[in-house]
Amino acid sequence: MYPKIEINLRKIKDNGEVLLKLCREKGIEPCAVTKGTCADLEVAKAFVQAGFKELADSRMENIKKLKGYFKDSIKTLLLRIPMVSECEEVVDYCDTSLNSELITIKKLNEVAGRVGKKHKIIIMVDLGDLREGIWPTDLESIQREVENLENIQVVGLGTNLTCYGGIIPSEKNLAQLCDLKRQWELRGGTPLQIISGGNSSSIKMLMEGKIPQGINHLRLGESLLLGRETINREHIPKTHLDTFKIVGEIVELKEKPSVPIGEIGQDAFGNVPTFEDRGIHKRAIVALGRQDIDLNMEPLNKEIEILGGSSDHLLLDVTKLPDLKVGDKVEFLPNYGALLQGMTSPYVQKEYIGKE
Repeated sequence: MYPKIEINLRKIKDNGEVLLKLCREKGIEPCAVTKGTCADLEVAKAFVQAGFKELADSRMENIKKLKGYFKDSIKTLLLRIPMVSECEEVVDYCDTSLNSELITIKKLNEVAGRVGKKHKIIIMVDLGDLREGIWPTDLESIQREVENLENIQVVGLGTNLTCYGGIIPSEKNLAQLCDLKRQWELRGGTPLQIISGGNSSSIKMLMEGKIPQGINHLRLGESLLLGRETINREHIPKTHLDTFKIVGEIVELKEKPSVPIGEIGQDAFGNVPTFEDRGIHKRAIVALGRQDIDLNMEPLNKEIEILGGSSDHLLLDVTKLPDLKVGDKVEFLPNYGALLQGMTSPYVQKEYIGKE
């Protein structure tokens, strides 16, 4: 059945081993982020086989699935700031959660007290990316509040970079996070075990030997899944780039003009398209559209060019491939957005290869 995602579990495990070795050589124990595959259990098992001891996700549904399968053999980390309404589930299923709101931390404390648990949290600090996190100058007042909560254990500080504001991890901003840890402890706070220095965007600094001493935790998703750091999307040496392949089937193959005929208005998604006049060319339509997947993909065959797509169809220029026929399959490498949507989509089949 097509379209499908071909998932190479052996290559995912290989990537995990490469990145674990790279991190551990620098004193960093990373977690594997599963949200890019909707916490697919086969992929999660490949991470665990590679040696990861902690799996992280942003959705409670996914955390529950992971905890239900692995039980207490792995630790779970909730990436998205918890909703007050889900605090009961957070305490039940998450070993640790990332937090930035005192009202939510107090609710977690209340719930943990009722069930006789101590919930671990990492306090997120905003170092300029302007997504989640408290402002550094507010950390002291937060510290005074959380130290009085009997059922909350603050185990670390963390930050998120590049995801919203595109702010690149640097020696300066990550050193600031380490300095905030020192200030916390100088004020008499409980020693912090974890300083979580971001996500796959910190891998470039790690490879260059520039990550500050004191950063001992990273949250790795795209680098594990697609073999790229996320600043310039450069290939991480010794990792695989083709861990996932999107495969679609050609349903139409015709020679047509390269520019539509008639007055151009908005397309189905409210955009006014523009076209390059290439004359008559050979066009293939693949049964794969925006309802299935984000169309930001790279054809494996470099002679193929993606022209665009609608909700149901992907249009390709295949002029340089005269032997193609209807029913042939075309393979693509997804970017992170395409992978995320494809793994979530009920219309895209999943096929596993390289399973141990």
